[in-house]
Amino acid sequence: MKKNPQVAIVMGSDSDLEVMSEAAKVLDELSLSYEIAVLSTHRVAEETSDFAKSAKQKGFKVLIAGAGGAAALPGSIASLTILPVIGVPILTKSMEGLDSLLSIAQMPPGVPVATVGINGAKNAGILAAQIIATSDSLVERKLSEYKSKQKKEVLLKNKKLHQIGWLKYLKEKGQ
Repeated sequence: MKKNPQVAIVMGSDSDLEVMSEAAKVLDELSLSYEIAVLSTHRVAEETSDFAKSAKQKGFKVLIAGAGGAAALPGSIASLTILPVIGVPILTKSMEGLDSLLSIAQMPPGVPVATVGINGAKNAGILAAQIIATSDSLVERKLSEYKSKQKKEVLLKNKKLHQIGWLKYLKEKGQ
């Protein structure tokens, strides 16, 4: 756990950690504090409820919740807090994550969950930073630098592609 976390990253199972770690990586790059937890609406309902109800008082500003299958965790948390919740649908074997995506995106009126793509934890981290940046100029600056870096990387790749051609480019990438 980091000091004074602004973002909580929660997941329904430790098997989701590999996907959800992408949110942590982006938050690290942006120097945003966060906490990671494994909670389950179905298996530890009381603890999950306590977490959601106390998140604002603990200083969190945004909650990122990842879940697969029935994917109840993001909606469950959103129903118990006024903080913004970003849902990350986790890829599943049975429906390739479509079940997770629909479970998170199709929330009833009054219980919104911002939903990113399947296994889209990186985007969830960026979106959390964008939400915080609306009232924090330091985060805004770091986010702006992050996006500038992304732009430069894409432009360099484009330049290289045009210089060496697509076939050589693919070979260099190992494809």
